[in-house]
Amino acid sequence: MNEESTPRGSRGIQSIEVGGQLLHALAHAGRPLALKDLAREADMTPAKAHPYLVSFGAVGLVEQEADTGRYGLGPLALQLGLIALQQVDPVRLASAELPALAREVGHTVAIAVWGNRGPTIVRLEEGPQAVHVNMRHGTVVSVDGTASGLLFAAHRPAAEVEAILKAEGAGRTLADLAPQLERVRAQGWSGAVDGSVRGVSAVAAPVFDGFGQMVLALTAIGPSATLEVRGEAEVVRVLRERGRGVSGRLGWRG
Repeated sequence: MNEESTPRGSRGIQSIEVGGQLLHALAHAGRPLALKDLAREADMTPAKAHPYLVSFGAVGLVEQEADTGRYGLGPLALQLGLIALQQVDPVRLASAELPALAREVGHTVAIAVWGNRGPTIVRLEEGPQAVHVNMRHGTVVSVDGTASGLLFAAHRPAAEVEAILKAEGAGRTLADLAPQLERVRAQGWSGAVDGSVRGVSAVAAPVFDGFGQMVLALTAIGPSATLEVRGEAEVVRVLRERGRGVSGRLGWRG
């Protein structure tokens, strides 16, 4: 095998990097591919791709369907993927984004997860504009009165959401929220104007894991006079973009 310097200055094995193009192509396709199609997606000839596939098959990274001859990801690739998902901490990944995110959107930003009492703030990064609201790590927010709560309600199992709504005692049911939650799912974000506190608004974007489950909400909180709660707003665009980025690192494919 030949070695060459990578763009980062460290030394790597060129043939492994070339063969890795086939694995990238299979992962991107999401289904088994015929040799000619797989080679085309990896930008190489079938004759060049075949020896790599034989070697990958020997170690379990790739397997060939007996009836169709198509190539798909093998058992070792599956094991590696599952182990990687277990090792990745969504909150840790998202927390690293918070300082830059707060500066970019110009507001306080937070991470909320779904706890046993409902949406719970686990990380908070103060923005340049003061927000006069009693919020800290461990604060539980309402389901139907906050951006984070509505986002979780749109994606969590119905029974879980109903139980929290009942515990909150607000008198609203999941059926009452159904039209609003459908809009949240369709648009990919949620917002609340003067939600829990008058004069304070918020927008939130979801983060999904590799199994398509929503694991946390990225939320921006600010004065209602300056925080735009509309789809065209820059804060919504940035939150959704960061949410998709963290989701991708967790294995989410959209």
